[in-house]
Amino acid sequence: MVGAAVAAGLTLGALAAPAAGAVDHHARHGAGTAAPKADTGSPVRVNQVGYLTHGPKKGTVVTPATKPLTWTLRAADGTERAGGTTTPRGVDPSSRQNVQTFDFSEVTDAGEGYTVTIDGKKSEPFAIGDHLYDSLRSDALAYFYHNRSGIKIDADLVGAKYARPAGHDKAAPHRGDTDVPCVKGVCDYRRNVAGGWYDAGDQGKYVVNGGISVAQLMSAYERTRTTKGVDAAPLGDGRLRVPERGNGVPDILDEARWEMEFLLRMQVPKGEPLAGMAFHKVHDKQWTGFPTRPDQDQQQRELHKPSTAATLNLAASAAQSARLFKSYDPEFAARCLHAARTAWDAAKAHPKIYAGDKDSTGGGAYGDRHVGDEFYWAAAELFITTGDHAYAKAVLDSPLHHDVGALFPRGGGMSWASTAGLGALDLATVPNKLTERQRAEARAMVTKAADRYAADSAKSAYGVPYAPKDGTYEWGSNSQVLNNMIVLATAHDLTGKDRYLDAVLRGMDYLLGGNPLNQSYVTGHGERDSHNQHHRFWAHQLDHRLPRPAPGSLAGGPNSGLQDPVAKKKLKGCAPAMCYTDSLMAFSTNEITINWNAPLAWIASYVGGLGGGTAEQPVR
Repeated sequence: MVGAAVAAGLTLGALAAPAAGAVDHHARHGAGTAAPKADTGSPVRVNQVGYLTHGPKKGTVVTPATKPLTWTLRAADGTERAGGTTTPRGVDPSSRQNVQTFDFSEVTDAGEGYTVTIDGKKSEPFAIGDHLYDSLRSDALAYFYHNRSGIKIDADLVGAKYARPAGHDKAAPHRGDTDVPCVKGVCDYRRNVAGGWYDAGDQGKYVVNGGISVAQLMSAYERTRTTKGVDAAPLGDGRLRVPERGNGVPDILDEARWEMEFLLRMQVPKGEPLAGMAFHKVHDKQWTGFPTRPDQDQQQRELHKPSTAATLNLAASAAQSARLFKSYDPEFAARCLHAARTAWDAAKAHPKIYAGDKDSTGGGAYGDRHVGDEFYWAAAELFITTGDHAYAKAVLDSPLHHDVGALFPRGGGMSWASTAGLGALDLATVPNKLTERQRAEARAMVTKAADRYAADSAKSAYGVPYAPKDGTYEWGSNSQVLNNMIVLATAHDLTGKDRYLDAVLRGMDYLLGGNPLNQSYVTGHGERDSHNQHHRFWAHQLDHRLPRPAPGSLAGGPNSGLQDPVAKKKLKGCAPAMCYTDSLMAFSTNEITINWNAPLAWIASYVGGLGGGTAEQPVR
């Protein structure tokens, strides 16, 4: 039905996708056994961006052969640079492909246009070098400026085709997000909730998705302050595509502040019922038509009831913001800390106000009835920032504190609905008032989780540090891969052990083409890149007057659930890692969101600072 409407060029407001996260935590049902055909190009799978000069260099070939095959590495001019034999791996359960792997890590000659040939089949070209990920870091972070609400998107920063007027500002119908009423029965006043980032393919703004996203951007910067030898300059003032450049504040913090200001506006004001809590979300009354540029949206915006989860997201992210902005804007930092403390107290007073799964008219529900993880995260951030005993007690008394499986789930990993790991990572890495023994315990939790993810990567024929329960891939599986990579990268920061770094880099291989589909999931990076992701404005596939997604946009990736009509039709019977199609309306596999690009930006910053890939990261 959606596909027919798209083909006819009709408005798809009533048929449009729910936001990512609306049902992603329900995407448990698996695919069948038949295997749909997919154009995967060459059977020789490599990282299509390339490999760090002294880092691991591995690939996979899909072949019916069961005995080793000969592989040949050639430079751009066709000259042979290396060769060897493959290692049979049997049938990869994630793809149901018979595969073999190859390793050319001994090659350290920098260059572009390398290819690997096996059994007459040539891979996509790739590079070897020290600075392969600089543009990925810049593009992944620019995604957030592109998706800002309430501000003109400047052609000088993003190019003419991506420029647009401000969306949902005071000039919009109903004054946009500057004068928003509540859904009937929630409140009898109006709020200015302008700013922030549009969440995903839709134009809603959700506190529980904004919280984890802004936290991970701030953490990418905070890592430059807590890990010796990490260069902060690429994230600094004048280095990113933000209009605030030149103000003396690191550009990545300028971007984070745009979201933080919105989150602060979502707090219920003093004197009103549920004061101090945070409204769960704001979005159009009905699903936004498709396609719709944000400034052309005619619908009334509405605030939805506060929730404990949203309130704790505000407490956690505002507490982190308070410590990072203290040296740049003490007044803003103080405002953030006051909001964080107020939100914590409100959540403690109202610990069971849950967002339900049915509030999905016009936007994603983001339902969550388990908020122990949010309490842990918020307590951790408030403790790190303030040192207050009450927050320390909340951390140490939490049943999650010594449960590595709860902090860092084996399959799904950290997500908007599983945030405890964010607090655990910061307790392990950011200076705080835990005792030395307690700090050692926190670090051991991180390395224990990383050991599992590294083992998953080593076991996988494609090197992916992701082993979901029952083998089924979740909605937004690529973000789960990246969040597991953050744990691995942090473990490498803490220990300097190569196995963690290798698993991070193998995760990059998977995301950038070294996967069962031979697909780079990041727009503009790799020969076979995703470029038709689900988005209201970046909808070139539907209307050629509109742009494709901006470079650096991460597709959600394989999803066994197939919760949209396009995926159900095209992918029926798919193996888990094959459940993906680069189609605009295949929103359950191909949406883009802030909480998927945030871990991409974190990891791109991490690998961008590795140089050639052999020098040990200084231990914190």
